[in-house]
Amino acid sequence: MQQQVQDLREEAKEFQRLLEPLADADWDRATLFKSWTVNDILQHLYSGDERAAASIADAEKYDALAAALNAAREGGVSRVEEARRRLGGLRGRHLLERYSEQSARLCDLLAELQPTHRLRWGGRDMSARIFAAARQMEVWAHAQAIYDLLGLERSRSDRLRNVAELGIRTFGFTFNNRGLPVPAAPPHVRLRAPSGAWWEWNAPSADSRIEGEAFDFCQVVTQVRNIADTRLAVTGDTARAWMAIAQCFAGPPENPPAPGMRRRT
Repeated sequence: MQQQVQDLREEAKEFQRLLEPLADADWDRATLFKSWTVNDILQHLYSGDERAAASIADAEKYDALAAALNAAREGGVSRVEEARRRLGGLRGRHLLERYSEQSARLCDLLAELQPTHRLRWGGRDMSARIFAAARQMEVWAHAQAIYDLLGLERSRSDRLRNVAELGIRTFGFTFNNRGLPVPAAPPHVRLRAPSGAWWEWNAPSADSRIEGEAFDFCQVVTQVRNIADTRLAVTGDTARAWMAIAQCFAGPPENPPAPGMRRRT
C-alpha cells in the first residue's frame, strides 16, 4: 500500500513539474483530448482529488460533491463543464498551487489506511490500494494530453506497473460495461517495464496473447492511444477484441480515439 501511495505522490509531482514552466497563454490552449484545455484537465484532476479526500475524511462533503455531479449529469452538463462552473476563477498557477496541496493531502490520508480498507467511489466501493492506483492512473493518463500539446516526450518509470495492473484487472469490466459477454479466458499479457524487466499476467498462450512495451499497453487501456498507434503484438480474437475497446477507468463505455487522433503536436 505504501508503494502505491508513494507512486501516486511521484506521479503528481511529475505532473506539477510539467505545468510549472507554462506561459500564461498556455493554460487555455486546447489539447487533442476532447478539446479540453490545460485548465480543464487540471480542474478535473483537482476535483477528483478533492472528492477522493472527502471519501476518506468527510462523508458529508463527499455526498454533496457526488450529488452535484449527479445533478449536472441529469441536466446534460458534462463533468468538465461542471468543474468549470463550480471552480469558477480557480485556474492557472493558483489552481496548480491548490492542486499540489490537495494531492499531498490525499496521499497523506491514503497512507494512514490499511490496503483493504473500502472507500466509496461513484456507484462502487474499492480498496484503498486500488483507489491509490486509480488516482495515479488518472494523473498519468490526463498528463499525456499536455505532453502531446507541448510536443514533449515523457519520462517513463516502473511505477507504470500500477496502471498496467488496473488494465489487467478491468478485462471483465471492459466487456460487462458494454453489455458484452466476458471471454472465458483472458489473454496472456507480457510487457516490458521501463527498467527492462518483464511483467506477465494470465496463463501463457501462443494463441491468445499481448506482448510489448508496458508504456504502450498503458496508453491503450487508458485510451490515450489507439491500439493501431502502438507496437503491441496482439494475437487471437479475444486479445484483439479487448484491445479494441479496453477501458480501465470507471464510468459509461468510452470509445478509444481513432488511429492517429492522439499524437504529439
